[in-house]
Amino acid sequence: MPELPEVETTRRGISPHLVGQRVSRVIVRDRRLRWPIPEDLDVRLSGQTIVQVNRRAKYLLIEAEVGTLISHLGMSGNLRLVEAGLPALKHEHVDIELESGLALRYTDPRRFGAMLWSLDPLNHELLIRLGPEPLTELFDGLRLFELSRGRSMAVKPFIMDNAVVVGVGNIYATEALFAAGIDPRREAGSISKARYVKLAMEIKRILAHAIERGGTTLRDFIGGDGQPGYFQQELFAYGRGEEPCKVCGTTLREVKLGQRASVYCPKCQK
Repeated sequence: MPELPEVETTRRGISPHLVGQRVSRVIVRDRRLRWPIPEDLDVRLSGQTIVQVNRRAKYLLIEAEVGTLISHLGMSGNLRLVEAGLPALKHEHVDIELESGLALRYTDPRRFGAMLWSLDPLNHELLIRLGPEPLTELFDGLRLFELSRGRSMAVKPFIMDNAVVVGVGNIYATEALFAAGIDPRREAGSISKARYVKLAMEIKRILAHAIERGGTTLRDFIGGDGQPGYFQQELFAYGRGEEPCKVCGTTLREVKLGQRASVYCPKCQK
């Protein structure tokens, strides 16, 4: 599943080609996504100029003069720029054609993504209860420490909770816990304030670095400019179960936490 760095990479890739452009028409080939694409999307968006492209958690917010298109890439979706009129292949469900001659094409083989319309996107039911963005001042170690008090759940699913902080998915939670030296199985409420400060710093550092590296290429992700990410080449723990730790050489272990695979080093992470 595309995570926050992949979504932010997509936002950065498509934004320069969308902002200031007028939408000439919207072609919807299949409305059957996680939630049906609105039947009047073409009427609402066509003729409008795109004002900006923002991101909230893993949702892309394509803001027009009146209203905002909320897009989620789901498990395997991607948004990329193509020449308007380029014949569509299977699973290429939506084209937003621009007067520039380009089209923003949405592809989603599994159809777990979303393309919804809202006049008040930040108060939309999908976004209103989300926690702070990890790369802002609203997120820090003190927040993690305070919210974790009395929590017996493991620390990894705790930091993956979107009510705590958005966008810390499986890949980056695994990497941040490794960098902070924290065992992902530890009870969230048992971790000290100092260690949470370190963990928050690593979450920010790793996410920022992954964004600069273009995200992590896993399965189906392709950036908005058609280029893959390269952060996968720098992973220390995720997907490396039973391989030697790059720091100490100890064999990495893999367990299940919250139905997700979790890899850790029994020597480096306590």
